[in-house]
Amino acid sequence: MRTHGQWVAAVLVAGLLSAPAFAANWTFFRHYDFHKPQFLHAHPFAEQHLLVQVDQGRTRRWALALSNVANVLNYFGSDKIQVVVVAYGPGLKMLFANSRFKARVQSLNAQGVEFDACHQTMLGIKAKTGHFPKLLPEAVVVPGGVVRIMQLEQHGFNLLKP
Repeated sequence: MRTHGQWVAAVLVAGLLSAPAFAANWTFFRHYDFHKPQFLHAHPFAEQHLLVQVDQGRTRRWALALSNVANVLNYFGSDKIQVVVVAYGPGLKMLFANSRFKARVQSLNAQGVEFDACHQTMLGIKAKTGHFPKLLPEAVVVPGGVVRIMQLEQHGFNLLKP
């Protein structure tokens, strides 16, 4: 019988073995360690940690999620809160290069918000279309959206699913 850690390791290895050699957004993908989270933006003085799950394809949900992020940044200040938005399943489209939310993602990224893109969802898209989706340059590819959510929750992040 496998332990939880063995299952997570198996999922990560399967994802790593299927990684393409040419992608542009693979900041954490190649050196992902479930037990040691990495972040695109350093937040050494953050007192709060928020994880926003985006897994639906409805643009109204994306707008709500991004508004929630902007609101917590305004309330706490961008130096006092660390925010990671994890997009997977139909929600990954929010991070596509042609997304109508491009400007909002770029603006929030400039304020220190990290946007993670699920590699497992990308593999599903590649299987259907023959190619990986082109993502916004601000997107960071992680092995799996659910795995990233589990990781960040275990490291003290509060989950918000708008």
